[in-house]
Amino acid sequence: MPKCPRCQKEVYFAERVTSLGKDWHRPCLKCEKCGKTLSSGSHAEHEGKPYCHKPCYGAMFGPHGFGRGGTESHTY
Repeated sequence: MPKCPRCQKEVYFAERVTSLGKDWHRPCLKCEKCGKTLSSGSHAEHEGKPYCHKPCYGAMFGPHGFGRGGTESHTY
């Protein structure tokens, strides 16, 4: 029986949602930053952890810099 990556408890078939190559409990698949409940395939991933696309993933891992989005304004 697979274990949920968040709570480490067994995941039964009826409560399973598969994402990031792992089986999760539906309420355990949450954004690492804001805690919003996510659905399978509708979120971003960074270092194996789920994030909502907007605003968390973009704010944390997207391009930064003055004039965000302009030519040659990005810092890496």
